[in-house]
Amino acid sequence: MNREEKEESGVENGMEMDTQRLPGYLRDVPAGGHVYGTLSYNRRSKCWTIKGEPCVTEMAKRLFPGSERRRGEARFTANRRIVGEVNWLMLRYPLEIAPRDRALWTRTLEEARRHALAREQAMKLPRRCTPPEGSFAGELREFQKEGLSFLLANPRALLADEMGLGKTVQALACLASTGELPALLVVPPHLVRNWQAETARFLRVNGKRPRISVLTGLKPYAPPEADVYIIHYLLLRGWKTVLPQMGFRAVVFDEMQELRRAGTEKYSAASLLAERCERVIGLSGTPIYNRGAEIWNVVNILDFHCLGDWESFTREWCDGYGNHIVRDPALLGEHLRREGLILRRTKQEVLRELPPKRRLVQEIDSDDRVYRELMRPVMERLGSLASLHPDARERALLEEQISRGERQATGIAKAPFVAAFVRALLDNGERVLLFAHHHAVMDIYQTELDAYKPAFITGRETGEGKERSVERFMSGETALCIISLRSAAGLNLQRASCVVFGELDWSPAVHSQAEDRAHRMGQKDSILCYYLVAPQGSDRDMQDALGLKVSQFVALMGDPMQDMEDAQRAQRAARAHIERLLAQYVVEGDKQP
Repeated sequence: MNREEKEESGVENGMEMDTQRLPGYLRDVPAGGHVYGTLSYNRRSKCWTIKGEPCVTEMAKRLFPGSERRRGEARFTANRRIVGEVNWLMLRYPLEIAPRDRALWTRTLEEARRHALAREQAMKLPRRCTPPEGSFAGELREFQKEGLSFLLANPRALLADEMGLGKTVQALACLASTGELPALLVVPPHLVRNWQAETARFLRVNGKRPRISVLTGLKPYAPPEADVYIIHYLLLRGWKTVLPQMGFRAVVFDEMQELRRAGTEKYSAASLLAERCERVIGLSGTPIYNRGAEIWNVVNILDFHCLGDWESFTREWCDGYGNHIVRDPALLGEHLRREGLILRRTKQEVLRELPPKRRLVQEIDSDDRVYRELMRPVMERLGSLASLHPDARERALLEEQISRGERQATGIAKAPFVAAFVRALLDNGERVLLFAHHHAVMDIYQTELDAYKPAFITGRETGEGKERSVERFMSGETALCIISLRSAAGLNLQRASCVVFGELDWSPAVHSQAEDRAHRMGQKDSILCYYLVAPQGSDRDMQDALGLKVSQFVALMGDPMQDMEDAQRAQRAARAHIERLLAQYVVEGDKQP
């Protein structure tokens, strides 16, 4: 059988269809007998159109509400699930396929059949999978192996695990397992750097780290050849016509709830992109069932009209035509799971596999312009320090000013990105303790996160105000409490599910004490502690002092209260950082003409 014959018959990759295993509704329509009308393909609307006798069109409209059009005509979206249903209808009411569309119908029906068989085969696949040796540099937990198995069995699906269960790792494990490269990662702006780091850490191509290209700007250009490309959602509209032509085999939409609203250029660009990819993976810890418009929009990107068109979806699944509220969210969820469109696990379901406390260091962006501006007076002090004798009495005071100034510059420059990260946690239903050191940084958090009505324990409150903040958080009045690193002693905030360090301290014990505000007696959750670090400034050296490695779960820091030895160790680390900063300043000064 030559290539043309395979296309005509729908046979691909030299593999014959096992017709004996086909569900009855996907069998061939018998030839001969009465023909009730015609079936043709509308290329503009991307739908199959039945035109025929009233008995067949009236039956189609009764069985498939979304097919309703003008009298004597019924339309069906060219979705592989719906095509199977059209074939089922044709078993009762045979139709003549338009000559120019016969080969297309054969291929389309073949896709529907393969999808049905793949769904059947998915039930027989190993419950847990691991990536091929040499393709993935990491270890998956058992529930993550199950997630990988799900993604491999369902090429267009939403992984909706709760925050902190490793959706990023599971998606990268899937790309490692399939080798479907080049791939595009579409992510929120504040997570570009983290995806870049995680991809380099976990994914391997021919035993080496992958080539990664981050797409920037709204104006398209020819990027360097790469295995993985990364773009953030705000740029999709500028690259709308270019991305579908770049030959991506797979696309990953992180925080896919970003696409819950249709009618935008961002949504349109994502839809065109997904249509051209073999594999579409959505990641979101916030699957939205109760708002029909939103879950329909998200799933529609994964598999066009797999829930029917909007009108029929709202009529049948929601409280009426155009209504956004799903009548039975549990039933919809079960349908999506049964169809292999969604997998969701909660922390409670996998709690036995999780340690009581998990530390994750994550890179985020910062504003370089703001950092440089704030560092100008710091650099002037650094110049003064270079002229002082190492034993001068003024030196220690000046070193402290330089350290404080650089830490504040680092904290302020990354504060909006920290706030964006925390916003995502809160929108995912987490209860967050956000720690910082400088009041100027906490003031930015207050402005950026004001909509969440945060509580504050910053050292500026009265005793009564501090108690009120604790009460607001513990009673559920707010899901966010912003706390000064040095004001955490004695607090009992075990209602928290996440701890976020927007700024770092030189002392491991200070962080450990802050973590323990959430990880207290009575806490039954697995606490996730995020350390958010910027690429420039003091964060890098502070990471080293704390024994933290980027993009790794770590448990290296001591848990006792800060003692004299710990304080001295932190002081030595801070001073060593200043010395390195000074050495760099001197070297750069020598390069000046």
